[in-house]
Order: sequence, then C-alpha cells, then structure tokens
Amino acid sequence: MPTENTQVANLFMEQGGQSLASSIIDFAQELLEMENMYESATKEIATKLEILDSEFQVKNKRNPIHQIQRRVKSPQSIFEKLSRKGFEVSAQSAKENLNDIAGIRVICSYINDIYTVARLLMSQNDIEVVKIVDYIKNPKPNGYRSLHIVVKVPVFFSDRMEKVKVEVQIRTIAMDFWASLEHQLHYKAGGNVPPEIAAELKECADIISSTDLRMQNLHSQVENLKKVISDGSED
Repeated sequence: MPTENTQVANLFMEQGGQSLASSIIDFAQELLEMENMYESATKEIATKLEILDSEFQVKNKRNPIHQIQRRVKSPQSIFEKLSRKGFEVSAQSAKENLNDIAGIRVICSYINDIYTVARLLMSQNDIEVVKIVDYIKNPKPNGYRSLHIVVKVPVFFSDRMEKVKVEVQIRTIAMDFWASLEHQLHYKAGGNVPPEIAAELKECADIISSTDLRMQNLHSQVENLKKVISDGSED
C-alpha cells in the first residue's frame, strides 16, 4: 500500500521528473506535520459548535444541530489542488492560498437553524471571519445549496499560537442528502454527467429546497402553537 508521501512524489515525478521527487517528498512531510495543526483546528470548531448546540437545547428544548463531521485534506489532495490552481507547491503556499484544508460540515434540521448556528459561531470573539458564501440564497447552477463560512480559529501549542483557517459548511439534512448523492453520481460519471441527468438533479434540488421551506414553515407553526398553549395555561 503506497504511503501519502509516495503517492504525492509519484504525481510530482510525472510532472517534473526524478530530480524533483525528493523535493516533493519534503513538501509532503511538511504537510503531514501540518496535519496535526489542522486537525486540532477542526476539534476547536467542533467543540464550540457542540457547546452552542447544548446551550440551545437547554434554553429551547431542542437541538439545532443534527450532526457534525470533521475532515482534513490529505497531502495528495493538497498537492493536486495547488497544482491545478497554479499556486506554488509548498506548505506555506497551502496555508496562504487554500481555505479548505480543514473542513467542518454541520447538518441542521431547518433552514433557520443554519443561520442561527452561523451567527452564534461567528459572534465568538476569538473567531475571525475570512469569507462567507451563501449558496442557499444563491444556489450553484447545478442546484447545490449550503452556507460556506471560512473562519480562523486560534490553536494553542506548547510553544506558540497559530490562527488556522477552517471551512465550515452548514446545510440541512435534505441539502446534505442531495449533495452526497450528486457527488456520487458525478464521480461515477467521471465528471461528465449527461445533460438529461444534470437537469433532473437540478429539478430534485429545487424540490428538496421547496420541501425544506415547507418543513420550516410547519416547524414555525408548531412553535407558535406551543407558545399559544403555554400562554393560555398561564392565565
């Protein structure tokens, strides 16, 4: 089984030859050392989200977050993305130019929960917001919907503090269901999804979006009903 270092070196050799292989192995080693830093950053964000979710449950008797997933890009993926985008292939270049080395996916029950969770996270005084892209209000042409937020979070080590970028993707259960299946189909089609399938995927995304809005409306109605019953019982 080839190691990450070997895989990245092989890719580099294909592009630059044997003489550059040792350089890319050094680069891969640097990325492996960075992995702990990015993994720590995802833990920091995940812990913050878990605390916010727990507090929300105590105050509102429900959890806005259904699931939290963490991941860190492999050295091979980082190398491929730097090369594809024309950036210098180095650890420093990766830190400066890539926003999604560390990623958190937050799955919420309702659309309003997405913006509530985002607001609570971004309001913390040690969180620095780098970039916000709202694919819910402005979906991608293929129908993809999600709220993307790139933040910097401080990570404390024994000898220093690093502010590390993490991309936080927040979406509903329905949005995540569609995105997961769309990704699988896109991968199986080798990146070339036939137009008729792409059109049907887009239609499914629109139907799911409509369902999300209806479920949000139903949830609001139930909450209002609970409030009316509660107010009536206090009279």
